[in-house]
Amino acid sequence: MHLYGQYCPVARAAEILADRWTLLIVRELLADVDHFNELERGLPGISRSLLAERLRLLVDTGVADRRAAERGRRVEYRLTAAGRDLKRVIDVLGDWGAHWAFGEPRTDELDPIVLLWWMRRRVCFDRISRRRVLQFDFQGLPGSYWLVLEPTEASVCLQHPGFGIDLFIRAEIAAFYRLWLGRWTLSQAMDGGLLWLEGSPSDVRGFPRWFSWSPMAKSVRAASGDQQVAAS
Repeated sequence: MHLYGQYCPVARAAEILADRWTLLIVRELLADVDHFNELERGLPGISRSLLAERLRLLVDTGVADRRAAERGRRVEYRLTAAGRDLKRVIDVLGDWGAHWAFGEPRTDELDPIVLLWWMRRRVCFDRISRRRVLQFDFQGLPGSYWLVLEPTEASVCLQHPGFGIDLFIRAEIAAFYRLWLGRWTLSQAMDGGLLWLEGSPSDVRGFPRWFSWSPMAKSVRAASGDQQVAAS
């Protein structure tokens, strides 16, 4: 932790939160991702040692709690009241980013596993009446990916899960990211020939309702609208 040597609330907050990866770890914890391995999956590029170091800092500064594992259970990290209060910071930062720093996606930002991991934790389980298996094929990327949706849980699979496929999703991955983050609607992506759904009519209709989509989508849509107005 870098100490700025300034008796200022902004400096004190920056000492805790301004190091690389820290705010993204808080973002994941706010999404109820509370185990070390799950945090690592949602943060590709972070080393295990750095993740452990950042989590230790959040615990030492009172932003998070580390709950020791009981027999047969994993260690959990949960935000304290101080950590949960950072939701306001994350929301404001995301809104600012959507308006002022969110251009077209870079190639190194288009990770299909991260995308499916985000989708996994935004499933609307009250709308899943039975198991549904979704196969994703992204143009230009080798292999397929799967989401298995059950009425109470969802799983990301990198190998065929062994069940019949209910819905095939074929897409240009940048288009699907735009859809997920609210820059495009499903009809825009499909009408533009950048996304195809193949399955029963009920599953095709149900697909957009199975997810609550990105928590940043509202800010991204608002920013896109503002930019279109400014350009007209």
